[in-house]
Amino acid sequence: MGLGGVALAEVAASVVLTVLAGWSWREALDAFTVTNALMGASFASSGVLVTWHRPANAVGWLLLADGLAHATSAWLPALLQLLHDDGGPLVLQRLATTVFLGAWPWAIALFLPMALLLFPDGRLPSPRWRPVAWAVVLTSPLFVVESLGDAEPVHAGLPAGYGSIPSYDSLAAVWTLSELRVVATLVLAVGSLVVRYRRGGETERRQLLWLVLAGIAVVAGVLPWAFVAGTPVAVLLSIPLVPAAVTIAVVRHRLLDVRVVLSRTVAWLLLSLVVLASYGALVAALDSLVSRTLGRSVLVTVLVAVGAAPLLPSLQRAVDRCMYGHRDDPARVASEVAEGLATGDGSGLSGVVAGLRAALRLPYVGLRTERSGRLDAGRPGERLVGVPLAYAGSVIGELVVGLRPGEQRLSRADAAALQLVAAPLAVAVRALDLATDLQESRERIVLGREEERRRLRRDLHDGLGPTLTGMALGADAAGNLLAGDPVAAGDLVTSLRRDSRAALAEVRRLVDDLRPGDLDELGLLGALRQRADRLSRRADGTAVAVEVRAPEQLPALPAAVELAAYRIATEALTNVARHARASRAALTLRCGEELEVEVTDDGCGSGWMAGVGLQGMAERAAEVGARFEAGPSGAGGRVYAAIPLGRP
Repeated sequence: MGLGGVALAEVAASVVLTVLAGWSWREALDAFTVTNALMGASFASSGVLVTWHRPANAVGWLLLADGLAHATSAWLPALLQLLHDDGGPLVLQRLATTVFLGAWPWAIALFLPMALLLFPDGRLPSPRWRPVAWAVVLTSPLFVVESLGDAEPVHAGLPAGYGSIPSYDSLAAVWTLSELRVVATLVLAVGSLVVRYRRGGETERRQLLWLVLAGIAVVAGVLPWAFVAGTPVAVLLSIPLVPAAVTIAVVRHRLLDVRVVLSRTVAWLLLSLVVLASYGALVAALDSLVSRTLGRSVLVTVLVAVGAAPLLPSLQRAVDRCMYGHRDDPARVASEVAEGLATGDGSGLSGVVAGLRAALRLPYVGLRTERSGRLDAGRPGERLVGVPLAYAGSVIGELVVGLRPGEQRLSRADAAALQLVAAPLAVAVRALDLATDLQESRERIVLGREEERRRLRRDLHDGLGPTLTGMALGADAAGNLLAGDPVAAGDLVTSLRRDSRAALAEVRRLVDDLRPGDLDELGLLGALRQRADRLSRRADGTAVAVEVRAPEQLPALPAAVELAAYRIATEALTNVARHARASRAALTLRCGEELEVEVTDDGCGSGWMAGVGLQGMAERAAEVGARFEAGPSGAGGRVYAAIPLGRP
């Protein structure tokens, strides 16, 4: 703060001394008092702000030193003029000249290049840049010597400084090398910024864009004058934009969306180049035609103005498209997403997410769904915004986008484009979920069928097969003994009767496992009532009052619906008898557009754990597309299934 105050005091002193010297604005400008004062104030103020907020960042201290160097050079020319006019001591005049000539070169030769090399975090881009930094530091005095050694006075009639070199003109090659060295340091500094931008993340690139914006403004101010009439002193007034951009980049790089400003700047710069090129071409073409009659410059100026006016919107759209994609055309974004969904190129939703990010030039786009998981394109930043994906009134996923650098919220154009994209994307997510469910269902059906076949083969081979084989052998033996030993033959026949009953029971068991016979004999209601009666008493002898609530008659139901309802109801009642410690249970059937099966009890409602029984009921419900719920209720336990009837 103290150094910044010194610099600002020097700037104020330059104003006072300029007034006392009686200089006009033109004289103060030609003496570099105006430009040095402005650069001293801007660099020093920027240095104070950066060092206040980021004291460990060397960039702030370099800006402050640059401001002191320029501020010191700002007030000395006016003081030197006053000393000369009032006949002041020659020693003081030469000393003022020496300090003036030796102060400002440090800003250009050392402080500004080093600030750019260390921008924005106060560190070099990598250890490989250390020789460059040392070269800048060690060679910086050469430019200072060049300034001090000039024997020409600052103004006519003023004395030279103490550092003047009599053979200055003979060392022209050295001074040329000094000038090339200044240019080389600035080129290397710009090169380091390019390296940082290519390697940096979103935050560092955002900071660098502020400096790019200031650089474009400075070049746009200096370059045209350099080509037209030589660079005047006034164009140096654009230099303070550099420390201002550095300060914003280091302290408040999220102040606003720098890409918007850069977009507008590039558009105007391109338009200016087009206008200048058009002006030159038209002047060359119309010189001989209109110069004698209408006046060349008037006509060409009008033609260029009329012809260039429509170019600005086109140029602005082109630049905006590079920065923001097609966000101003939501229909096109939705069309590209729909085209990506329709092509089916194998990338699936991952390709759609990447395409959406490219279409809107977003730093990050992610898709979150329960079935597909997480799909990402780009790197998530600090600010993320979610757009829900809704289908049939239910949220089935979320589209997460990262805000562009400098944006505090999602713009209306981006929000409109994303909302338009969300609808087809939700349909695609739902379709993908259904396809996944269908594939899993097919796999479960195939696995269940093969397991059932394996079980039937095992039961037939290990149970019914040996019994029938034994019966066949016993029948042969009985036939052989019938004539010679009727008693033994009778014993074999008795054994055959017993084995045949066992075989018949095994066949009935296998048939009941495929489809309970009670369903065909008694119907669904009769089979469930019979099953409820059997489960009305536990194994320990305690009673469970099971009530069946159902209409008098059910309509004809598909076989799969009957079997699913029977299996779910009987398994639920079995669980009540075994685990619920209930005294009452109710089995309720309701038939409308769906067959509703509900089993409730007054037992212990806590401790529900997913076991084989619950898993089996859930799988049977899924096989017929039923909604299934199971868990504790306020009064005990509850199992509910709603089975769509479809066509019988």
